[in-house]
Order: sequence, then structure tokens, then C-alpha cells
Amino acid sequence: MKWSEISIHTTQEAIEPVSNILHEAGASGVVIEDPQDLVKVWDTSLGELYQLNPDDYPSEGVIIKAYLSVTSFLGETIEQIKEAINGLLLYDIDIGHNKVTISEVNEEEWATAWKKYYKPVKISEHITITPTWEDYQPVNTDEIIIELDPGMAFGTGTHPTTVMCIQALEKTIDEGNKVMDVGTGSGVLSIAAAKLGASHVDALDLDEIAVKSARLNIKLNKAQENVSVRQNNLLDNVTENYDVVVANLLSEIIVRFTDRVAEVLNPGGVFITSGIINAKKKEVRQSITANGMEIIETLQMEDWVAFIAKKA
Repeated sequence: MKWSEISIHTTQEAIEPVSNILHEAGASGVVIEDPQDLVKVWDTSLGELYQLNPDDYPSEGVIIKAYLSVTSFLGETIEQIKEAINGLLLYDIDIGHNKVTISEVNEEEWATAWKKYYKPVKISEHITITPTWEDYQPVNTDEIIIELDPGMAFGTGTHPTTVMCIQALEKTIDEGNKVMDVGTGSGVLSIAAAKLGASHVDALDLDEIAVKSARLNIKLNKAQENVSVRQNNLLDNVTENYDVVVANLLSEIIVRFTDRVAEVLNPGGVFITSGIINAKKKEVRQSITANGMEIIETLQMEDWVAFIAKKA
């Protein structure tokens, strides 16, 4: 089978929405070439990270790559992707150069090209995310390992928005908590919640492919006894109550359902949300507080913001 590599030169702010657009267009995974990775201070126990080659990264902005099978309607798919990315301007998302290039790769190159970018990463005090093909051994006895195959769905669990959500979960989850993960994607937040002591996690996603991917990752991490995944639009028709609700979504989506978050949270329950760019944090903050929740902590990483809020 022949594959086409689509490469998009954009901005850090646009990583999540562009990745989502590529996923919806049929890409099973994305490669993110972000020069910020070259200057980050990584945990010294994960020496593999220093294998990153500056020649693989742009001098400015971010390059997002995805692989699509070559079909008779590939041209139409590419045009739809371009149109969807241009549409992000309507949400005040900076798409930068927005240069789109296409090249053909053979199946062997497609299957392995992106793996060199993905190494074990310690993202919080206790949690390390590692790809399935890495033979990673825990450094500490209390270290929690989450294995992911990013080829199953977009996202490797190491984007700042995901990292902040996991750090917030680590701070707030108590043993036996009941957790709701809205827009689960790869399922990494649900897996983290279960490994941190949640008695039950409901993971929801509107995308059927994401639901399948989350189930595979959850099974891979032996968390299926504690995590249930189903296809659902946000919190529509959810009637149960939860101790923690976590949502890593675009700001525009978050503000649409904070009223429902307040309804399903138990008194004293915690709402963790990320995916918020700096320009939108005031809007999200107002939506959270207007629905009877108090923001108790704000996390920031690069240009991204996460909130931890508590219901009165």
C-alpha cells in the first residue's frame, strides 16, 4: 500500500486542533516537530530524550505530519484538511505559516518514521509515559508507568495540555474517587486516574475511532476493570454524579458544557480542564465561576493553561 505524508507548518497554539483535524481525516497518528522539545529541561533519568536531532525540527513554528493512504479521493481529503485548518481562524487560533506539503512514502517508512520522536517521558511526580516498543524500567518504586501506542490515535500523552491534566489528577484524586473523562482521545487521562486510585472512570468521546483506541490503550495498561469507555457527545444524557470531571478540550467546547459539569459533580467535587490557550483563559474562567465552581489552582505550561476548580 502507498501512503502520502501531509506536512503542515503551523504554530504551537494550533497543535491540538490541527491534530484533531488530521485524525478526523483518517490519520491514525501524528508526528509533532516542535523545536521547544530541544530546549526543554527533561528528567535526567530518561537519557533517550537527548537523542533528538535539531536537524529534524523547524527553525520556527511547529511542523505536524500525518500519513494518509493513497486513494482516488486523496486530493479531496487534502483540500478538506486545508479548509478545516483555515477555519480555525474563526476561533482566533493562530495558524502561522500554514504551509501544507505532500510527499509519498512506502509502507515501511510510514510504519517507523515517527517512532524516533517518541521516547519515555516523566511528566509528573509519579507518572511516566512510555511507548509500547520501549523496554523502560521504573526508576523509583512508586513510579507509575503508562504505556501508549500513539499509532492508535492522535496524541502521545506528552503535550502540555495533557501533562497539566495528569499533574492536576495526581494532586486531586483520592482513593476510591469516581471520575469522568470527557473527550478521552487515547484514554491516557482515564488510565492515569485509574492508576492513581480512582475506583471507577467513565471515559467519553464523540469519535468512534477514539473510543476504539482508548479501549485498546486501557486494556494494554490492564485498567479495563476500572475504566468504561463509550461514544457520547460531551455530557449529554449523563445522569450519574462524579467526584472528579476532567476535560482536555478546546476552549470553545469547554465553555459550552460547564453548566453540565456543575450538575454532575458531587458537592466538593473537582473539575480539571485544559486545552486552553492564554487568549481564551479569561472566557473559560468566567464560564467556570458563573456555574458555581471556584478555581483553586491555575497551571501554565508554555502557551497553555489548565484550571483546577471545586464545586461549592
